[in-house]
Amino acid sequence: MTEALETCRIDVWLWRARFFKTRALSAKFIEGGTIRQERFAQTTRLSKPGHTIRPGDRLIFVIGQRMIDVRVLDTGERRGPASEAQTLYERLDKAPE
Repeated sequence: MTEALETCRIDVWLWRARFFKTRALSAKFIEGGTIRQERFAQTTRLSKPGHTIRPGDRLIFVIGQRMIDVRVLDTGERRGPASEAQTLYERLDKAPE
């Protein structure tokens, strides 16, 4: 029997990874359609907070004047401290953290 891949709602993941202070802000941002997801070399524009992501997905989005390009490493189990949140993703852009 194969093990199911761990998935998470995009609004929950962005909140857990501390890109947004609340899930409501995360959901509102997603509904704007400004997040791109790359999975298996296919790019998709995400516009629904309930869309699922999983480890290995690449997310590209802009917050303020910063372009953020990350690879999802883990979905997490809770919204923890910043040090824990940073283990959920790998930065692919060259911006300082």
